Amino acid sequence: MDHLKELDGYFSEHRDEHLAELKDFLSIPSISSLSEHKEDMKHAADWLAGALKAAGLENISIDETPGHPVVYGDWLHAEGQPTLLIYGHYDVQPVDPLNLWDSEPFKPEERDGKLYARGASDDKGQVFMHVKAVEALFKTNGSLPVNVKFCIEGEEEIGSPHLPKYVEDHKDKLAADVIVISDTGMQGPGQPAVCYGLRGLAGIQIDVRGAKSDLHSGLYGGGVRNSIDALVELLATFKDQEGTITVDGFYENVRPATEEEREAYRKLDFDEEALKKELGVSELFGEPGYSYTERTWIRPTLELNGIFGGFSGEGIKTVLPAEAGAKITCRLVPDQDPDEIVTKLKAHIEKHKPAGVDVSVTEFDKGKPFLTPYDHPAIQAAGKSYEAVYEVPTAYTRGGGSIPIVAAFDEILGLPVVLMGFGLSSENFHAPNEHFHLENFDKGLRVIGDYYFEVSDALSSAE
Repeated sequence: MDHLKELDGYFSEHRDEHLAELKDFLSIPSISSLSEHKEDMKHAADWLAGALKAAGLENISIDETPGHPVVYGDWLHAEGQPTLLIYGHYDVQPVDPLNLWDSEPFKPEERDGKLYARGASDDKGQVFMHVKAVEALFKTNGSLPVNVKFCIEGEEEIGSPHLPKYVEDHKDKLAADVIVISDTGMQGPGQPAVCYGLRGLAGIQIDVRGAKSDLHSGLYGGGVRNSIDALVELLATFKDQEGTITVDGFYENVRPATEEEREAYRKLDFDEEALKKELGVSELFGEPGYSYTERTWIRPTLELNGIFGGFSGEGIKTVLPAEAGAKITCRLVPDQDPDEIVTKLKAHIEKHKPAGVDVSVTEFDKGKPFLTPYDHPAIQAAGKSYEAVYEVPTAYTRGGGSIPIVAAFDEILGLPVVLMGFGLSSENFHAPNEHFHLENFDKGLRVIGDYYFEVSDALSSAE
């Protein structure tokens, strides 16, 4: 543990300097979805490349893609030791509505032990921690206990459209033993967690069309099919009253969680009553036979995300709407395939299509689920490093959300993925007043530095 003491001394001595650098990084409005920020994206990539070089990394490149560039850097002199591929992103979400921010989103501000800025938690702050952990190890240890490669993209917030091809085209360059990603959260304040699985995603839009135009309800009501009425009838067929999905074959490839995993989730003692109070709901709801944690981590879902059609302005407009539609997303678990699920959804829609209307389906976002066995040495090493710094047991969790590129890494490179995040669900990422708790910034730096030693020992022992 001497290295942890050395890291603690280094990070304590250079804390103000590191925070100033992070604020500089956060000041760049690297919004990937808005074309007017294209130059800011280049600026952020240049800034990050410079930070990697200053930390002591080599072979640094800013690799162009059809969209925003990928920043790469490595250090490969730990002979006989494993190689970690560190992934993150330097792009951020738009900041609207600006009037809801208490401080300017690209002028970082410290308040009450938190750093407020767009990207502070998602994901610039967490990427920056990996850069500084490497720098600290060079300064305190003279070298790294593992080989490292950094792959930091600029398109995560728009779905990483060009990264899979980049990874496919650079397999040799990105070859590693483990992928490490800090773009997730902890279980709660002071409660570290290693996420070892994420759900996948399949999204569709259903469009229902009746008459060629809206019709007067007094003249045609009762004699022509109302598109909204038809849509509601169709949507009601997707689930039963208890929340079980009724699409034929939807559950047939679901890989069940092990009893060991389910027992670990029970030991987390998740407070469902507190959640209900926090959310302002009288009851939780979902597939029978599973806890809230299991429903949101290890079971697939089908959710209506939006319904549209007809008149929704002030007052009443007596029409039969010609068009109506709905957006649906499914969260998927191992071994569900997004394309297969969409095929089953289409078959269900065709089977239950109401009379008197035309129904069309548009496919949207897709992403495969991923799972690294939670007893994998690289996962367990992360837990040990959290415990060494936070001094409490680490929770091993699955995430209910989706990071499609994680599954792409898993599929293309065939490597275990370790999700060791330091954010909190309360930190408003993607929303006004995004912030990062500086306690987790400080402790996270030490956890990451320690992890490079732990994972080296764990993977060497497993060989």
